Amino acid sequence: MDEVTLVKTRLQAGIWEGELYVPASVTDLPEIEVTYLDQPVQGHSLTEDPERDGVWFFRFVVPSEMINDGVQTFLMTDRETGRVLNSLSMIAGEGLSEDIRAEMDLLRQELDLLKRAFRRHCAETGSH
Repeated sequence: MDEVTLVKTRLQAGIWEGELYVPASVTDLPEIEVTYLDQPVQGHSLTEDPERDGVWFFRFVVPSEMINDGVQTFLMTDRETGRVLNSLSMIAGEGLSEDIRAEMDLLRQELDLLKRAFRRHCAETGSH
């Protein structure tokens, strides 16, 4: 593959970290832009991996003022081409009440409640 790729390695303490893979056929290192709601986000860095050719470490700090209720999405794009290299979506606060994951959690809790009630019923009536 002759495309630059950005692969997430981790998100820790509000810092998104990834590895940028640049094939030998690519002559210019892309300028990565991080945006939130189409606005640039400052506080990112790109440093070369001294042990692997064509691999760079990319990091950006998730600004605390951008963490709000609902879904927040940060895009990492090649500034020149506009191609999306990766993204980070975060879900927090009140927005979760309508999220499918919250619904699944609620369903699991209700299922556990029904299982306990059914087992209790079986134990009381001697049913198997």
